[in-house]
Amino acid sequence: MPKQNNVSTPFWRDNRVIPIILQILFVIFVLIIGVFFINNALNGLARQGMEVGFGFLNGTASFNITETLIDYQPTDTYKRALLVGILNTIKVSVIGIILATFIGVFVGISRLSTNWLVQKLAGLYIEIFRNTPLLVQIFIWYFAVFLQLPQVKESITIGSFHLSNRGASIPWFEANSGTFVWTILLILGIVAAIVLWRTKLKSQVQSGKRKYPFVYALGSIIAALVIAYIITQQGPANVTVPILGNFNFEGGHTLTPEFLAILIGLTVYTATYIAEIVRAGILSVSKGQVEAAKALGVKGSTTMRLVIFPQAIRIIIPPVTSQYLNLTKNSSLAIAVGYADLVFVGNTTLNQAGHAVEMILIMILVYLSLSILTSWFMNFFNKKTQIVER
Repeated sequence: MPKQNNVSTPFWRDNRVIPIILQILFVIFVLIIGVFFINNALNGLARQGMEVGFGFLNGTASFNITETLIDYQPTDTYKRALLVGILNTIKVSVIGIILATFIGVFVGISRLSTNWLVQKLAGLYIEIFRNTPLLVQIFIWYFAVFLQLPQVKESITIGSFHLSNRGASIPWFEANSGTFVWTILLILGIVAAIVLWRTKLKSQVQSGKRKYPFVYALGSIIAALVIAYIITQQGPANVTVPILGNFNFEGGHTLTPEFLAILIGLTVYTATYIAEIVRAGILSVSKGQVEAAKALGVKGSTTMRLVIFPQAIRIIIPPVTSQYLNLTKNSSLAIAVGYADLVFVGNTTLNQAGHAVEMILIMILVYLSLSILTSWFMNFFNKKTQIVER
């Protein structure tokens, strides 16, 4: 038999190697372009006598921020001022995402209601707020609503809640000596509840007998709270109620008009898009599922909760993630009403210390990090809700 010559294919003709080579060349090309532009920018700044660096962050900020989650004084550094701005951005974004989700789901389901009035009201809400610019809505909430409220001494009072042109003063919590113990035991109780829920639910599926997983989960949390009270002999926190002083309310917590305007604007606007996503997700579920539930005599609310929505959530999550990202980025419009978010503090720092390139880079990196973190969490949640192929 003649010998077969094992001739290897040259790497430049190997279909397995060519895609890798092309990707490497593309990355090199992008890096060269990036280095060119960065070098060009640095040379331009150097010709104008501007130094690039982040040492200015250790300078004294010397400007006041009225709304902070951490202690801040004008004598603190720009670094701490930016941290205050970042925390304020996170605060309005997280609260906005939670509220927009609840409102969006409620309105989306209402759009499919058999009640004519509920259906039309939900549709009217969506058409009005979705088709109005977000910035205009924020201006309306701030200038036409909150700043037109009565003064502090004539505030609208409902129980311990007070609403005036300086914001909403509400009861709030103050940490006490037992807060740490309560927090630790509550976390342990929640972990135990999750473990018991999953264990009992699995046992229920395998045995076909009712194991009441919800009762065990709730019992573990209640047990943790009872133990915390026995140990500390006091509640998890002290409640302070706002009381009218000489010029403003003292005690409790005050939500400023700036925060309320940007929060309500973002929530109401984003909820309209989430509502339409929820409606489309529900409509994508096969009608046979609904008809089967009706044939079994299942109530409409139970069918929505246990049959339709668990299937629709797999379709809803990806587009809703985009709306969460949009809400976080749209929070930068808070500068229009003076809410001290990252952009507001960054602009003030830029005007005082210069260093425009560094400040813009910081803002880009912060928003990029928040978007990536949100996407990662939602992608993780999306994988948990997907159908597992056998």
